[in-house]
Amino acid sequence: MRTLVDIPDDDVRRLDDLAVKGNRSRAAEIREAVKRHLQDKGDLDWIARGAGYWANRDDIPDGVEYQRAMREDQDLGFEWPPRSSTPTS
Repeated sequence: MRTLVDIPDDDVRRLDDLAVKGNRSRAAEIREAVKRHLQDKGDLDWIARGAGYWANRDDIPDGVEYQRAMREDQDLGFEWPPRSSTPTS
């Protein structure tokens, strides 16, 4: 796909500098920038996959209570991180 985009002169100069340093074309630099932008902004599926991951944990009584205790350095009567029930060798 071809497109027409207005880019400020200072940004074009910076693109040209990057292109020269990388021995690439300006178009290649722009394609790379668009690709990275879409990777950074486009894929938020990892948030949905991780939502509720710790919801059924029974070794942490209450997440908010735990956070407050950690901030206030209080003893809630449970150990963190929990010790493994199986000995390590």
